[in-house]
Amino acid sequence: MLPDRQAYLNQRRLTRIVSGLCLLFASLIWILTTSPTPVVLAQITPETSADTTSAALADRPNIIVIMVDDLGWRDTSIYGSKSSRTPQIDALAARGVIFTQAYSSSSLDEPSQASFLTGKWPARLKLTQSRELNPGEILEPSLPQTALSHISMVTPTSRTQLPGDELTAAEILQTAGYATAFMGEWNLGENTSQPENQGFSHFVRSSPLTSQPQLAGQHTDDLLTQQAINWMETNSKEPFFLNLWYQSVGAPFQAPSGDIPPARTSADPSQDPQHAPVMAAMIAALDQRVGLIVAALERLQLTQSTIIVFTSDNGGNMTNTIEGDLLTSNRPLRGGKGSMYEGGSRVPLIIVWPGVATPARTCDDVVSAVDLLPTLVDMAHGTIPAGHQIDGVTLKPALTGAAGFDRGAIFHHYPHYNPTTGTTPAISVRSENMKLIRFFGGHVTQTDRIEVYDLQNDPGERINLARSRRDEIVRMTNLIQNFLKETSALVPQKNPNFERPQQGWATGADAEVEDGELVLKRSGDRPILFETYDVPHVNRQLRLRLPLKTSSRMEGRVMWSTASEPSFTQNRQVKFAVTQKGEWETHEITLPVQDLLTGIRIEFGKGDSDLSLGWIRAELIDGNLVKEWQFGEVESE
Repeated sequence: MLPDRQAYLNQRRLTRIVSGLCLLFASLIWILTTSPTPVVLAQITPETSADTTSAALADRPNIIVIMVDDLGWRDTSIYGSKSSRTPQIDALAARGVIFTQAYSSSSLDEPSQASFLTGKWPARLKLTQSRELNPGEILEPSLPQTALSHISMVTPTSRTQLPGDELTAAEILQTAGYATAFMGEWNLGENTSQPENQGFSHFVRSSPLTSQPQLAGQHTDDLLTQQAINWMETNSKEPFFLNLWYQSVGAPFQAPSGDIPPARTSADPSQDPQHAPVMAAMIAALDQRVGLIVAALERLQLTQSTIIVFTSDNGGNMTNTIEGDLLTSNRPLRGGKGSMYEGGSRVPLIIVWPGVATPARTCDDVVSAVDLLPTLVDMAHGTIPAGHQIDGVTLKPALTGAAGFDRGAIFHHYPHYNPTTGTTPAISVRSENMKLIRFFGGHVTQTDRIEVYDLQNDPGERINLARSRRDEIVRMTNLIQNFLKETSALVPQKNPNFERPQQGWATGADAEVEDGELVLKRSGDRPILFETYDVPHVNRQLRLRLPLKTSSRMEGRVMWSTASEPSFTQNRQVKFAVTQKGEWETHEITLPVQDLLTGIRIEFGKGDSDLSLGWIRAELIDGNLVKEWQFGEVESE
C-alpha cells in the first residue's frame, strides 16, 4: 500500500533537518578530497567481474544518472557519429539497452532537468523557458495582457526555479534509504530550490568548484568526475543515488588542447555534417570521464549492483559555431536545441540494469525523460506517495523487452519566442508514429499554423501532411486540448496591440505571375525594390536563398531592419550579383543579423530587363528553414 502523502511530507522535513546537520561534515570531506587522485582507466567490456554486494544492495541497487549538457542524438559513435569515437560509451551500451526514440521533456536545459527530477511535464511545472531567455526571478508565472506591437502573441512568463515543495526523485530515494548526491551545474534556483533542499544530502556545484584557486586550470567536468568517484568510495557500503550532470558538451566550448589536432585531421566536411574538431575533442573527453566512472565501479566491485542511466538534457546545439564550424549536426533529424523539431528533443538514452535489462539490445519504443522518475523508483523498490501526481510511467517493460509496451503520447509545450532559433510559441504531440506541431498565432492573421509529420517514413520532418491528414489533425488536436486543460498550462493569447504586417512582399514595380513565375517588370532602367515585414522571429545570422532569372547581368543588395534600428540603412546591407543571363540562378545571401529582425528589403539594381522570381527561403546557419515565400511554380529544394 502506498504511504499517505502527509506522512511522507513529514518524513521529508525530518530528512531535511538531518541533511542540514550533516552538511558541515560533508563540506569537510569535500575539502579534503578536492585534490584529484589518479584513477586507472579500464577498458569497459560487456563482461563484468564478480561483485561482493551487501544484502541491502541486492534489493536496492545503486543508481547513477549521467546527464550531459547539449549532447545530440547522434553525437556518439553508438548512435551513428563518424567524427566522434566513443569507445567507453559504446562499451557501456553493450551492457545495456539503447533507446532510439527517447525524448527530453523540452528542447531547453532547465525545463528538461526539472521535468526529469519531478516526473512532471514542464507545462505542469510552469517551468518552460531557459534562464538565459528568462532573466530575473519569477516564482509565480503569469500571462500579461499585451505585448509589443510587432509581436503576434502575448506569451506567458515561466518559473525561473523549481519550487521547493516539489517532490523529487532524490527525496523519494532518500526516504527509501539511499545516500544521495548531486554534482554539476545547478540552474534550478536558490534558497529552497537548492540541491540540499531537493533531496540531495551531498552536492558539488560546478561554479564554486572551479573558483577554488588550487584547482585553477582544470576542467570542471574532470573535477566533478573525481568528486563523484571519491563520494562513491565513501558510500560504497550503502545504496546510493548519484546525479552527475556534466557541463560539457555545452558552453564554454573547451577541450584539452592535445585532443584537438587529431580531431582536426580526421574531420571531413564533405563526408560528414559533424566535422567540428573542438566538439569531437570535447566528446572524446566526455567518453574518458564515463570510462573513469565505470572503472571505479569495477574497482569497488559494484558493477553488478549499479544501474547507470546515460542521457542528455536536450538535442544538439546547432546555433553556435566554433572556429567557423557548427558545433554539431543532428541530421537526418531536423533542427536542434531550442527547436520544436526532432533534433531539439530526441536524445541518446542508454540504461544499464544488470540482471534485469537485456544487454546490447536496441529498443525502438517511444519514451520520455518524464518517465525516468517512476523508472528509478521502480528500480529501487521505492514508493511514490498516494495522491502525488506524476506524468511519467515506468520503463521496466521496455527495458525487459515486454511486448505491447506503449507509454502513450508525449508532449512538448513551449509557449515562448526564441529568437536564437527562430522558434515561435508552439506545442507538439507525438502519438504512435505521427507528430503534430501547433504554432500559436503562426500565421500573420494570428491564427494557429499546423504541421503534421509521419516520423516513421519522414524522420527529418520534410513533408508537411497537414493538408492530406485531416484525420490526424482532429485526433492529435484533441490530445493537445486535453493535455493543456489537464496540466493547467499557460497558453499564448492574441496580442491586441499587434500591428499586422502586409502579408508577403511589396514592390513598386508591376508584378504578375507568368508561366508559373513571379515577374517583376522594370520601368526604364530604375532599380526594383522588393520588401517585406512578414519575417521570421530571429536575432542571429540568417541565410536567404532565392532563384532569379533575368536576361541581363545585374547587381543587387539586401538590407534589413531590426527592433532597435527600424529603418533600412546602408550600414546593414549585403551585395550580390546576377551573372547568368536567361537562366535560373540560385543565390545564397548571408545576413549577419544581431538584433531582432523586423524587415527585409531586396534592391535589384539598374538594368534593362525584367526579373523573374521562384521563391525565397530564410534559413538559419544550420540549414533549418524558418520562413518560406512561394511566388510561382518553381519548386524549392
